[in-house]
Order: sequence, then structure tokens, then C-alpha cells
Amino acid sequence: MKVVIIGAGGQLGSDCCSILSAENETIGCDIPRVDIGSRTSVDEYLEAARPDVIVNCAAYTAVDACETETRLAWSINAEGPGYIAEAAKRLGSRLIHISTDYVFDGRRKVPVPYTENDPTNPLSEYGRSKLAGERAVAEGVTNHVILRTAWLYSAFGRNFLKTMLKLAISDPERELNVVNDQYGSLTWSSTLTLQIRELLASDLTGIVHATSEGHSTWYQAARYFLDTMRIPYNMRPCTTAEYPTPAHRPANSILDNKVLREAGISTFVSWQEDIDKFVAEYRRQLLDEARA
Repeated sequence: MKVVIIGAGGQLGSDCCSILSAENETIGCDIPRVDIGSRTSVDEYLEAARPDVIVNCAAYTAVDACETETRLAWSINAEGPGYIAEAAKRLGSRLIHISTDYVFDGRRKVPVPYTENDPTNPLSEYGRSKLAGERAVAEGVTNHVILRTAWLYSAFGRNFLKTMLKLAISDPERELNVVNDQYGSLTWSSTLTLQIRELLASDLTGIVHATSEGHSTWYQAARYFLDTMRIPYNMRPCTTAEYPTPAHRPANSILDNKVLREAGISTFVSWQEDIDKFVAEYRRQLLDEARA
């Protein structure tokens, strides 16, 4: 199977290129080779590649910057997926598109999760642009899967866990204030890639939630990770109100993988189990990078 991975330079895209290549002919691409904000760029690249499956990992994920750089956010997160979907339809390709928990407002009482059928109500430009991208995909090509994930981390690229590690190592006595009233599920990009591999062998279509099992706050997640890394730290829980940001972040980002569970193809385990595996595999690399 020929699989094109758009956004191959990111956390998830990197893992997709590595893991999916074991069983497929994978082609990774990113800026500047293909610009998904340009219909011409998308059409020319995909016409030449003619893939069986397109995995779109590309997105403008700078959540706060999306509030001011709205044109760029909508170009990449909304219009780009539409161009890819239209090309996929012409080529007869299957499209797997990555979306986000930010399509929900997060006002549901914790720990009640959001399922694939729940109404959306994004409160940020990032969430609104990603929801528009979902709709463009659904309208553009029938053979599609929209994967909503959340709180993604990896050994590669920038993410919350690596930021916490760097701060703790740079000054173990410094008090780190970490939000303790936003809930979600840390999700390892490697496990999400294994889920995508399962989807390649299935005929599942539509919206699919794809996060680790269980949930925590950012504060609880950071503590568990640093404890597992065996790194000293000084951390204090704080509220969202104490740590204001330009973009509104959902207080409840807990997603229920109902569709995957009912289809019997979920690869996900608890977020703690994945953190344990992640640290066992990458601890030395993570420490070297944080200290560099």
C-alpha cells in the first residue's frame, strides 16, 4: 500500500513515517515540498504521488497564536484539509485526517467524556478552524476517517512533557505552577500511529476519537512523568484563572474512544502505562536533550 504522510516533520508525522514504513510504501512530505494552504501545491504533489492512503498530520497548532494569526490558521487547518479531500476523491485515495479535542467547549462535568456523536462548540480560533477542517474533509471525500486526539507527546519535537522536564532540570528548586483544573488524556504519538496502522487495514469511516485511556490534569500528568523520569522538582497546582492565555482551553478534554472500542480495533492503553513505556525507551535521549 502506498501511503503519503503530510506533515511528516511533526511529532505524529515522524512516527507515522517510521512505523508505517514496515508494512507499506510510505512517502513523507512537509513544507516546503507541499504547502497544504495552496490548492495547486496539494494537487500537483498528490497527482504525482497517487497514494492509496493519505494521512494528514499537518496543522497550525500554535493555539494562542491562532487568535491573532487567524488567516494562517484557517488556511492550514480548514482550507488545506479541504484541498486534500478533493484530491483524495479524484484519485480514489482513503484520507485519514488528524483533528483535536478543541472542537468541544469542555464545559461537560468531569469525568464525563465526549463521544464522537456529541455536539461540537469550539471556543478558540484553533478549535473553530479545526472543526471547519473536519467538515471540509467530510464534504470532500466519502472514504475518510477524522481522528480526534488530544494532549499529544513524543520523543521528537516540542511538547508539554519535554517542557516540564527542561524546566525541572534547569532549576529543581524553581516553583513550577501547573494547571490543575483542565482534564484530558496524555496521548503518545507512537500509540496513535499504531492505531492508524490498524485503520489502514479496516474499512472504518467517519469521526473517531483516539486518545489514551483514563485522564488526568496537566499537574497530575507532569508529576507522574517527572516521577517516572526520577527527576527532582518543585511544583504547585494552579487554576486556569491564575495562568491566563489568549486562547480559551477546554476544561474537559476527555474523549471516549467509543467507535474504536465497539469496532474491536483500539490500540490504546492507560496514559500511565504509555508514559512508563515512553520513559523506559527514551529516558536517556530526553535527558540529553533537556540538558543540552
